[in-house]
Amino acid sequence: MSATRDPRPLTGEPLALDLLNTRWNEEGATRDLLADTDGLALWLAGNGLAGAHAADEDVLRHLRQAREALRTAVEGSLEEGAPLVDAVLAHGRVRVRLTAQGAAEEPQFTDPSWGPAWLAARDYLDLLTRAPGRIRACAGPACVLHFFDTSRNGTRRWCSMAACGNRAKASRHYARSKES
Repeated sequence: MSATRDPRPLTGEPLALDLLNTRWNEEGATRDLLADTDGLALWLAGNGLAGAHAADEDVLRHLRQAREALRTAVEGSLEEGAPLVDAVLAHGRVRVRLTAQGAAEEPQFTDPSWGPAWLAARDYLDLLTRAPGRIRACAGPACVLHFFDTSRNGTRRWCSMAACGNRAKASRHYARSKES
């Protein structure tokens, strides 16, 4: 994997969903950005976390645990996922303070290696508070990616219209032309 370019087809989603999207399908095979610490370093840098967190085996292990917890909550049920997400959240807390600029929240971790995993789990809680129905899986049959639907009417179906959406349109067109 290139250390300069993120190979994933979908980036820029909220932190929790971006963590889920570290696994994706490409040409019939599942790829995993978190297969090693090089991919971890790329993910940390892409999410503005590289300076504060080392790309080491402990951070990698904790992020994988958080990813599976989030996957269970998003793809399974909140009932199944809640204890797993809570287990990640148990490694940190938010310290609320008043500063000259106003109210501020500062995350604190029991162990710094839990920082990125905790931040992703906390971001998931924020997404659930904002709009739980807008956390979506791509409708592409071979796609495993997730996104937060920010469309005005909330009807986005694809991780990317250029990729999965276009494949679906081409498939429907082929099916119609085959029937004719």
